[in-house]
Amino acid sequence: MDLTLVSQWLGHAHLETTMIYAHADAELKRKAIEKATSMQSPLNDRSAVPQFDVSDDEVLKRLYGLK
Repeated sequence: MDLTLVSQWLGHAHLETTMIYAHADAELKRKAIEKATSMQSPLNDRSAVPQFDVSDDEVLKRLYGLK
């Protein structure tokens, strides 16, 4: 993506300011991804995700009727 355009979107007066944020450190990105996808990451905690079991026939009929 053109950094000049990004600089304008962000409202930076100088392209050098945008360059500070655009600089990508591959090792830093690797560590961030590793941390976010590790087994200890709260993103991997599926126990907090509610499981829904709809067995009420009337509710199912109404849901199927929604289009």
